[in-house]
Amino acid sequence: MKAIYIISLLTAAALSACSLKPQEEEIQKDSIADLAVTLSAAQLKHIHLSTTKIEKKKLGASIEVNGMLDVPPQNLITVSALLGGFIKTTSMLQGIHVKKGEVIAQIQNPEFITIQQNYLENKSRLGYLEQEYKRQEELSKENVAAAKTFQQATADYHSAVATNGALKEKLKMIGINPDGLNQNNIKSIVNIYSPINGYVTVVNINIGSYLNPQDIICEIVDTDHLHAELTVFEKDITKVKVGQKVVFKIVNGNDADRFAHVYLINHKISADRTVRVHAHLDKDDPTLIPNMYLKAFIQVDEYETLAVPSKALVEFDGASYLFVESVSNGEAHTYKAVEVKKGISEGNFTAIEFLSEGDTFKDKNVVVDGSYDLLAKMRNVEEEE
Repeated sequence: MKAIYIISLLTAAALSACSLKPQEEEIQKDSIADLAVTLSAAQLKHIHLSTTKIEKKKLGASIEVNGMLDVPPQNLITVSALLGGFIKTTSMLQGIHVKKGEVIAQIQNPEFITIQQNYLENKSRLGYLEQEYKRQEELSKENVAAAKTFQQATADYHSAVATNGALKEKLKMIGINPDGLNQNNIKSIVNIYSPINGYVTVVNINIGSYLNPQDIICEIVDTDHLHAELTVFEKDITKVKVGQKVVFKIVNGNDADRFAHVYLINHKISADRTVRVHAHLDKDDPTLIPNMYLKAFIQVDEYETLAVPSKALVEFDGASYLFVESVSNGEAHTYKAVEVKKGISEGNFTAIEFLSEGDTFKDKNVVVDGSYDLLAKMRNVEEEE
């Protein structure tokens, strides 16, 4: 009898194990599709849900790349002085904005006086030599003066003209207007002017310091023409074309999308098998600074599709869901979990495809902020049941 009893117990245990296994599998295959959660007006205030309509958007297949902001060479200026001297005055600080033609420093050097003196003396002598040249020219025509005398007058005059032109250009280069110069306004101090509008990024001088001709006074950058320098891998470069849309975000910045378009593509592959792509920003942004790192998506293809904000999608057991508002009144709001298939993402939007009854949801509100709060609430309700 004992043997029969033991066999009966083993048989019952085996049958019990067999009956439990299908139930476990049924639970694992379960999903939240078509389940709903209802919230009262009071509960909504605590969750802070926001909703939006599903809409059609033009999204594209994109290449993800890295890069940085830069300016053209003509927008980054290194300022120096033709001649050295002592810094007499300056008000520059890193970060200040200067306008083209604005005085950014003053330099004092006795050599400035010598150059002005030489110019005025040569200018005065040039007047005499010009008259002598014309006089000898007339005498030569009348065969009154020797040809040698006329040749000497001609040489002296042209030499003075050349010297005058050289000294005039030298004065312009050091910041002195030769046309207004006379013996009463010779000066030992000259102004250094900003060659562009922009922001001072580097300052290498202070009052009283001596500046050599090769020394850099400051650097000025004009940020009105920032562009994005993108690094594209060799395998992707054939997909990139001039004019394609670029969506980028600043690394360690805010989440705002910014837009540009491909302007130039380099025709050289670097040692790390990448190609530089130059993109122009669609809109200037004064908050952006050269050398900021960025992540970008180059849109290489485009088509229209249903799309929702990416944060509206929730992931559960390997599937993607939207919470669709099925009932809405003053007292209660009901949200239904609807399974969708995710497509490509661009910027803050993701393409979606409904697995069933897609047309019935197109005009409904879908939850954007608070999706995971609804998921947690739904799972709590299931556990309580």
